[in-house]
Amino acid sequence: MQVVSIDDFIHQSFDFLVIGGGTAGLAVASRLAQDGNFTVGVLEAGGTANGRDDVEIPGYLARSLGTELDWKFKTTPQARLGGRTVNWPRGKALGGSSAINFMTWMRGAREDYDAWEALGNPGWGWDKLLPYFKKSETFHPPSDSVRDKEDLRYDLEAFGDSGPIHISYAKEYQPSNQLYFKALNSVGVPTNSAHFAGSNVGAWTNVNNIDPRTMTRSFATNYCALAGSNLHILTEAIVQDVVLDKIDNAYRASGVRFIYKGQEHVVSASREVILSAGSIKSPQILELSGIGNPEVLARAGIEVKVDSPMVGENLQEHKAIHMVVEIDPELENRDDLFFDADRAAAARAQYDRDQTGPLARISSSYSFVPLATFVPQDTLERLYSQAKDLTGFSSEKKALMEQRLRDIDKIGQMEFIFALGAAPLAETGKKFGTLFQILQYPFSVGSIHIQPTPSEKDDPVIDPRHYDGPHGEIDLDIMLESTRFGRNILLAPSFNKIVRKLAYPPASLFTDDEDVKTWILDSTAVAYHPIGTCAMGGRAGIEGGVVDERLKVYGVKGLRVVDASIMPLHISAHIQATVYAIAEKGASMILEDAARY
Repeated sequence: MQVVSIDDFIHQSFDFLVIGGGTAGLAVASRLAQDGNFTVGVLEAGGTANGRDDVEIPGYLARSLGTELDWKFKTTPQARLGGRTVNWPRGKALGGSSAINFMTWMRGAREDYDAWEALGNPGWGWDKLLPYFKKSETFHPPSDSVRDKEDLRYDLEAFGDSGPIHISYAKEYQPSNQLYFKALNSVGVPTNSAHFAGSNVGAWTNVNNIDPRTMTRSFATNYCALAGSNLHILTEAIVQDVVLDKIDNAYRASGVRFIYKGQEHVVSASREVILSAGSIKSPQILELSGIGNPEVLARAGIEVKVDSPMVGENLQEHKAIHMVVEIDPELENRDDLFFDADRAAAARAQYDRDQTGPLARISSSYSFVPLATFVPQDTLERLYSQAKDLTGFSSEKKALMEQRLRDIDKIGQMEFIFALGAAPLAETGKKFGTLFQILQYPFSVGSIHIQPTPSEKDDPVIDPRHYDGPHGEIDLDIMLESTRFGRNILLAPSFNKIVRKLAYPPASLFTDDEDVKTWILDSTAVAYHPIGTCAMGGRAGIEGGVVDERLKVYGVKGLRVVDASIMPLHISAHIQATVYAIAEKGASMILEDAARY
């Protein structure tokens, strides 16, 4: 990678400056530098992550959370969660969250992206975005023996074959994989034979961003190989704000002010500044630069340069809970690596020897379930009636969200993932399995804003408003129904070979809906998929978002946002592959515009 010294960086002339060397940032920067015509600089707050075991070895996933690779954000106390704060890990290193995430690689439904376009963002529907999904990835098909043994189903034409990120099916699976799918089939969830092709409804074995040649994480730093010496990366650089010059009553981004080892520096960009700091930091940097809601900026004592009321608003996140069952104690699972030193050492030796065994695999047993499968019809009608009475959304966005309650069999409202292991419940002589449940289309919408006394060193105020108000009641009711359905999955006869009994919550809880709701509120976490805080405004313009369909910030020339924050509505998928597609499309548009001027 082209990591340079502070002296080299500040004395370099740049065409483009990219704020954030994460998932989107490195992809954008590398594509802009790829043809050698432009000099590109990247400012990254963290250091390097390549070569670390807790980053590269699949079986060590999650071990980097809470380390120096993690921003370690927390939400404000959430009223409906009993005043709890919720951890929001985000990557703070080259590669960003792609260096610390759980290596899940999937796409949302066709309808998800078509909804973005329907809001007035041409070019962002499924058909136009698909080439950029493919451009980011190289798919390695499984061997015939693994495909047949695990009944792996996919549409080869849906995948890319020459992108920087290597994706693959595992070479070996947990013994629960096929039993889980049989349990799902038995409760009305069919197997999906083409989960990458625009509909992820059903049960399927997922691919991961793991390079099968080395069995290591494939992440955003791979993109750097596309560029030559014209890509310059500075790590441990904390961005203060975007430098905005006022010319003829209009603002233009001309550079970036940042701190490196306690000293302030300014670097300039002759063409554009691209903000790719993610859904949490991108709105913070815009507000520190004087772009945002005047009320928020006034409280912070920041001069209003661009009145942009939606900066930091529209925060959407996938809510997550997990149920735990006691399983056959003879089954190998991830808990063995935490609590049995001999097994952990043997697993590491096996991985080092031939890249196989427990450290070479991660959970891949997925399903996306539509409302019609788990919500009674009378409840659906009530939810739809509640949604029609909601306020706080534009009429167009509200109509699309209501439609998601009407498309009861077309899109996956809930995600269910099963994996062997549940380390927090470890108990001598017992083993456990976990069913994760993740709400895909939240009605609760929150915000991220700068502190009243702002500093680039301070975390922004993150308030997802979990389950607040009538919006949150819809989310809670859907989570209630999904929890009942989750119990049915776990207790399906097909799972009897390994499942012994419900452990968390206990079976007795299900006698009272209010008790189940209380358990949900006590258990809710997030899936680490925040989006929307610098969203595309579509036909609503600056009143409905922060950037236009070419990702240009309203009211400022020479400034774009290219990351997950531009997504106006959430999708039924883990967002990693979508963020790469956004970056690929964003880079393409920037290069198109550069060719015109």
